[in-house]
Amino acid sequence: MTLRFHNTLTRRKEDFAPIDPRAVRLYVCGPTVYDYAHIGNARPVIVFDVLFRLLRHVYGPEHVIYVRNVTDVDDKINARAERDWPDLPFNDAIAQVTEATERQFREDVAALGALPPTFEPRATEHIERMRAMIERLVARGVAYVAEDHVLFSPTAMDALPGVPRYGALAHRSLDEMLAGARVDVAPYKRDPMDFVLWKPSKPKEPSWPSPAGIAPPGRPGWHIECSAMAMAKLLEPFGGGLACDDPAMNVFDIHGGGVDLVFPHHENEIAQSCCAFGSTRMANLWMHNGFLQVESEKMSKSLGNFVTIRELLATSAFGGRAWPGAVLRMAMLRTHYRQPIDWTVRALEESEKSLERFADAIDFDLPAAPAPSDELVAALADDLNTPAAIAHLHALHTEARARPEAAGQLRADAEFLGLDVRSLAARPGPQAPPERVAEVEKLVAERDEARRRRDWAASDRLRDELATLGVAVKDGKAGATWEFRR
Repeated sequence: MTLRFHNTLTRRKEDFAPIDPRAVRLYVCGPTVYDYAHIGNARPVIVFDVLFRLLRHVYGPEHVIYVRNVTDVDDKINARAERDWPDLPFNDAIAQVTEATERQFREDVAALGALPPTFEPRATEHIERMRAMIERLVARGVAYVAEDHVLFSPTAMDALPGVPRYGALAHRSLDEMLAGARVDVAPYKRDPMDFVLWKPSKPKEPSWPSPAGIAPPGRPGWHIECSAMAMAKLLEPFGGGLACDDPAMNVFDIHGGGVDLVFPHHENEIAQSCCAFGSTRMANLWMHNGFLQVESEKMSKSLGNFVTIRELLATSAFGGRAWPGAVLRMAMLRTHYRQPIDWTVRALEESEKSLERFADAIDFDLPAAPAPSDELVAALADDLNTPAAIAHLHALHTEARARPEAAGQLRADAEFLGLDVRSLAARPGPQAPPERVAEVEKLVAERDEARRRRDWAASDRLRDELATLGVAVKDGKAGATWEFRR
């Protein structure tokens, strides 16, 4: 099985060849734990969960390492802690916020069918590695100290031999990036594009001993966190890291995230890591999912269309009702991960109907097929083509009407995609009006008889007639059962 993925770094689709097939290494930027994750945050979770599942299938579950970090030091966390826990010592208040929010995030993405990553490192557990990387960058002349800050210089990076040019991932020059960037203006910067690796902590803020001879305690900038955590989990266990002199040992396989992270976050990660290790690449393959908008508009609190995963799962905030996690996941997978997605009530309704039809075709008392179909895996192997994978599920559903074993394959393939189809079958529905029961049972009996005669045209016509009455039919060995759904 050859896997082919679009590489943001090269702007083309490439065959995937892991550095070591016994240890395929994937890093994805995770949540900043200050509040409930919004539905846009769910997209990379679902996209890279599908990738994780595919890699585990091809290389074996024990041979894939998936790291998704947790940012637990941030100005938004500080503000939330001060607002919600004013009577606690500040560090205790921060712990209350980050622990509760991380727990909420894990619950929400589990409801979306996402597998737990191999590792979920917290930024605050890797401060020493961040300090060590910063010391190395200062020693190599690509970072400097100014007014108790440490700043990275892209201009100095471009003069350093053996490393990539700054902007290689975004495919833009320094001047182009400066023209389109919102940069912090500070008098201590040598250049507007210089970015913070370390900064002094304000009173009450979390703080640690500073690197590079800085006396006041401080805290890391955002970008250095991921470089340090990727090093800790994906390089050091395999012989890489700051103690390794071989640049080839300081590269891992895949780095993923949303397209909004290409610049500056991922560009800055590459700069820090490559300059610290003297390597030409941080990761061989860069994968980015497209933007999400809500009902054809950019999601924002000011527009009133900002919605969290938890609100979708448990409240009527979107579409006047709560939605099962499998429906949210299905709606995500209908659009290719690199394309923008329009999050609409209609898409959720269509996704729910599809899953209900799949559930109706499956006898959950029988086992699923032992493995995903070759057709499904082939679709995902072609740059995670989930629209093709969903089309394949619909084809299996059609096939299951005439070939019952196709229903077992439908279940296996849906579950491989992380779709909990059983949850759609198990939901209690409304009761049928008493005056309709006799009519429904008569039509169901006629349909059973048509199926015994293998008159599939009559069977389909009667199923459609039942559907217009709000009735879903499920076929089993002992005949059909039915459920009223509206």
